[in-house]
Amino acid sequence: MLTIEVVKKMITDILPCQQITVEGDGRHFFVQIISESFTGLSRINRHRLIKEALSEKIGSDELHALSISKAITPEEWQQQNIETGK
Repeated sequence: MLTIEVVKKMITDILPCQQITVEGDGRHFFVQIISESFTGLSRINRHRLIKEALSEKIGSDELHALSISKAITPEEWQQQNIETGK
């Protein structure tokens, strides 16, 4: 069974992250990532980068599901916070 820490490390090993949040129950994981690496990439290509980090585990008994709720740049994060008044 995968741990949150292992999933986080697998992602950060190939994708530098300014912030990463991983939640999960050992087979189903939810991630939010802020990374400069997403600059200039479409949403689908951002998700591909993340899934590439976990490609050996996705679809296996170890990692049944991955939900990417946010894959944004630091600038997009800042803009969202300005818009919501945070």
